Amino acid sequence: MKKKNKVNYWLIILIVLLAVILVLSRMQRGAKRAFFRTSEVEQKIDTNKVNDLKINQDDMKIVPDIDKNYLLGKVTPAESSKMTRVSNIYSSRDGLYMHKEAYEAFKKMHEAAQEDGINLIIISAMRTFDHQKRIWENKWNGRQILFGDIYATDIESPTKRALEILRFSAMPGTSRHHWGTDIDLNSLNNNFFKSGDGLKIYQWLQENALKYGFCQPYTPHGKERGGGYEEEKWHWSYMPVANDYYTAYINKISYNDISGFDGSETSSKLNVIKNYVKEIDPECKP
Repeated sequence: MKKKNKVNYWLIILIVLLAVILVLSRMQRGAKRAFFRTSEVEQKIDTNKVNDLKINQDDMKIVPDIDKNYLLGKVTPAESSKMTRVSNIYSSRDGLYMHKEAYEAFKKMHEAAQEDGINLIIISAMRTFDHQKRIWENKWNGRQILFGDIYATDIESPTKRALEILRFSAMPGTSRHHWGTDIDLNSLNNNFFKSGDGLKIYQWLQENALKYGFCQPYTPHGKERGGGYEEEKWHWSYMPVANDYYTAYINKISYNDISGFDGSETSSKLNVIKNYVKEIDPECKP
């Protein structure tokens, strides 16, 4: 009887040990599963962080490091390392300056045009803030007649007066000419480009200017360009450099920077950065 009780005792001990081992084994497998699930979650979180970073990086705009003074035209071109003097071979008068890269591109375009019997002449290039101020204030104060043979001084409302001038002239501090990347060619009259040599010049530019990096920022108003300045068939911009200035301008310049001339208080009321600086042909945008 004692022997039978002894066997039962060890049998119970064995069963208990097996049960403990089974429980521990299950606990270990559960812990491993929990570990891997946690690792997977952490990995997903880390991946999401990376993906979010990529998205944020994609959304970020790289703003070129261009000083505000350059963007606003408050530089002396003769003393600027970015600008170079335009030879009289290519211009209608002495003393014009362009951004160096834009000038080199224009010379190549000029040579190609010459081979096709087209003579491109620069009549306006880089304009300083003070130069643009003279143009603007001459019109604002009635010293120069506006398009349609009217004077700005006949318009009492400051905003309406500014709007009339803005048809063809930029406010100081907002002109693309400040950057040295934009040029006016041959004539400041759209009618010149509708017939004769003017038409040939314009057609050549439409077909070839883009090959040399130039575009026409002020095309006719329509679906692609709803407002802003009127069409300017003479105005051409060197995109590889102008696009950097455009991006920097949009991100750095505020209406506090557009000041120091008669009528400057209308710049924010008319939202000239959105409605004029940014209102260019899509082909010319970054």
